[in-house]
Amino acid sequence: MKLGTLYLVPNTLGDENREAQIQHVIPPFVVQIASQLDCWIVENAKTARSFLNAIHQVSPLRKPLQEIIMQQWRGPDSNLQLIDLIQPLLQGQDMGLMSEAGLPGIADPGTEIVALAHSLKIPVRPLTGPNSLMLALMSSGMSGQHFSFHGYLPIKPPDRLKKLKTMENDSKIHQSAHLWIETPYRNASMLSGVVASLQPKTLVCMAMDLTLPTELIVRHSIEDWKKLLQDPKSPLPKDLDKRPAVFILQA
Repeated sequence: MKLGTLYLVPNTLGDENREAQIQHVIPPFVVQIASQLDCWIVENAKTARSFLNAIHQVSPLRKPLQEIIMQQWRGPDSNLQLIDLIQPLLQGQDMGLMSEAGLPGIADPGTEIVALAHSLKIPVRPLTGPNSLMLALMSSGMSGQHFSFHGYLPIKPPDRLKKLKTMENDSKIHQSAHLWIETPYRNASMLSGVVASLQPKTLVCMAMDLTLPTELIVRHSIEDWKKLLQDPKSPLPKDLDKRPAVFILQA
């Protein structure tokens, strides 16, 4: 039996007014493919339905939303068998894989499913769309030749300090950029910790709400960040702890 194709479908980076976002961050051919898929593996079913509903406004879905098969996968802790998730693929039906924001498998669940698909010779097709990490790196003016992504840094201050110092030292040696993310409600705490921990000339970029109308990209040396945080007229938003952000440093 012919195997189905696993499509890796990009999602928008924000959850408001997805229809408007789709028209400027998701290519038309991706919208067309997504509208024709009847089976999905998603990180968050509510977000996925919102995305597909917005897709429907641009390119009508082949089936009503309530008839689309949607299975939720949030990583190994989901207590589901991967082989069960991909049964439609084994039966010759195409499937979409979607994360809550951006690209599936990039700082989000999905790599396990893609790896299983490869092991079973199932065709995998990645589709073009927004990725906050690459957009942040592009806009930071830091090294796009040598860079590392660290996911989330340790929460405890002593462990976080050790990790920041290690990244800073590696950046000095290799002239590399180091990227990480944080839960929005800890953004301000993370920024304060970074400013207190790194050397004055180390550069830090904070990129927020990428591709959204509220997008803000700020890059300074640590010594200038200290001045900015003390400035009552600082352009930094007051709702810093509500906005998704990517952090990048280069020493």
